[in-house]
Amino acid sequence: MSTAALSPAPTARSSRSDAVFRWTFRFLALAPIALIVALGVELYRASQASRLAFGWGFLTGSAWDPVFDHFGAWPFIFGTLVTTAVALVLAVPFGVGTAVFLAEVAPAWLRRPVGYLVELSVAIPSVVYGLWGIFVVVPWLQQTVEPWLGQEFAWLPLFQGAPYGLGFLAAGLVLSMMVTPFVVSLAREAISSVPRSQSEAAYALGSTRWEVVSRVVLPGARSGIWGGVLLAVGRALGETMAVTMLIGNRPAVSSSLFAPGYTLASVIANEFTEATTPVYTSALIEIGLILFAITLLVNLLARIFLYRMSRPMGGTA
Repeated sequence: MSTAALSPAPTARSSRSDAVFRWTFRFLALAPIALIVALGVELYRASQASRLAFGWGFLTGSAWDPVFDHFGAWPFIFGTLVTTAVALVLAVPFGVGTAVFLAEVAPAWLRRPVGYLVELSVAIPSVVYGLWGIFVVVPWLQQTVEPWLGQEFAWLPLFQGAPYGLGFLAAGLVLSMMVTPFVVSLAREAISSVPRSQSEAAYALGSTRWEVVSRVVLPGARSGIWGGVLLAVGRALGETMAVTMLIGNRPAVSSSLFAPGYTLASVIANEFTEATTPVYTSALIEIGLILFAITLLVNLLARIFLYRMSRPMGGTA
């Protein structure tokens, strides 16, 4: 007797349950997309007054004068890009090196606890990083690092000016510690996904460990590593509390990493409650729209790289 003959015929009640199940999970799957679209539409609508007043010049304007309702977002865009760049310059080499160590070099007894500590650091609140930065990093930069950099590399505009302690360098340094775990986690996963047979073939041909890592493992994990870097960029762009506590909060553009600055996220956190005019409020919302667009674009690029990493090597997904 066939299995089909033994199975009971679907009832109207079970058909209704299946339909409810399908539509419920369709709704749950589409809800995040709808929320993102609704957020973008609301930010665009609420920033209308600023867009009508300043147009595209809002992106390049440097004035930020709440008294006369004249606003420009360039100092905040500049500060966001600079702190993110500093964080990446410090975090990417350290993160990729740590991932290579955990995946290829570390003994089994050390791999698990170190990996656990790296993942645990993601759970530390950003305000704790900010407090640590104020009481430890800023005095160290002001008294030791920045004077030395200013003396040894005075010919570079990046290291000129008074050693304030608070500024782009302090914010970028602490931000690099916050985004390094993202780079380590995804780079390690990408390295582990490289077929072991390729490394063994390279060893069989007489390659050293350095040659295997540099010529086989890292090129094979390139897409995943870049995906991790872009996800770290997305986190760095939107970080608020720690950066607000360390960057100095001055809307100015400077070529020196010692100078105070401002970021898109920190100006919203600092000034939104002080916005007393419709144009002022709309300008802050437009800054939020800019940050939303940049972060969304970076995360989409990261997902593309991660998708490429997940495809089987030598074939199609």
